[in-house]
Amino acid sequence: HVQLVESGGGSEQAGGSLRLSCAFSGYISVGSCMAWFRQVPGQEREGVASISTNENSTYYTPSVKDRFTISWDDAKKTATLQMATLKTEDTAMYYCARSRGRLLPSTCGALTSTWFPYWGQGTQVTVS
Repeated sequence: HVQLVESGGGSEQAGGSLRLSCAFSGYISVGSCMAWFRQVPGQEREGVASISTNENSTYYTPSVKDRFTISWDDAKKTATLQMATLKTEDTAMYYCARSRGRLLPSTCGALTSTWFPYWGQGTQVTVS
């Protein structure tokens, strides 16, 4: 049984930092891709960052590159999104997601939600 549970959301002022965590339980294939998406009501879900769990290769959407850092702790089976220099436009519900199996690096980095069948319940981030 696959389960993802996010934590760490909240409210922060612009310029501040927040750290999101995603605890994963269940079987994980070697080379699975973990990702963070975000969604604002009325808008499409947007891929934010992803990481290949065996290579630790990371990918970011341009708007968060150099501000956000995704990481994967294999021992704890936890994905983390460290967010710095927050902007008001970062306000959204943030979801972590996992691929069914191994993804090619190009696919992991494409941040397309269709490749991720497993999702957490989401955690709200509000930047004012």
